[in-house]
Amino acid sequence: MAFEFMPGATVVGISYSNGVVLAADKRISFGNFVVNKNMKKTFPVTPHVGAACAGMVADMTVLVRQVEALAKIRKLETRREVAPNSVAKLMSVIMFERRYFPLLTQVIVGGVNDKPEIYTLDPLGSVLPDQYAAVGTGAEMALGIMDAEFKQDMSEENARELAIRAVRSATQRDAASGDGIEVLVVSRNGTREETVPIRN
Repeated sequence: MAFEFMPGATVVGISYSNGVVLAADKRISFGNFVVNKNMKKTFPVTPHVGAACAGMVADMTVLVRQVEALAKIRKLETRREVAPNSVAKLMSVIMFERRYFPLLTQVIVGGVNDKPEIYTLDPLGSVLPDQYAAVGTGAEMALGIMDAEFKQDMSEENARELAIRAVRSATQRDAASGDGIEVLVVSRNGTREETVPIRN
């Protein structure tokens, strides 16, 4: 498959004082054709870990559902919640095993253990820890906003607003991103999802 026909997206993750905020646009485009305007790209994986993906929809869904099932099995075996770094490692192993026929998706995993954690994974399973991250075709524009405005131990509201602003900014210049923003907040109290319209 030619890389110019890889689906575009803008996905960001930001850690704050008590959790992480994951945000993604809702557009699925293939080349210069908008395939869908209402695609979900954020996924709760466990009560305290979420993931957001950019790439092929089928690959995104299969990967997240497989890790979700493995995390449930791990929880039954250990009788405790699966930590965000364990979820990221599970995902990494699955992606690396598929390296000759890779899952065409980039992933941000975020959650809360002792402290908020964010990890970025590429299609071959490399795991990169960070305090904030962006993937997809609009990542450079989103990172420009986050580099300038991210602060340690932000409030949930400030982190949410920054995530929305970063995705919204990317949609202004990246034609492959747009049509609304899906937000997933992961905290010690669990996960919360909402949809935010894109205003010009």
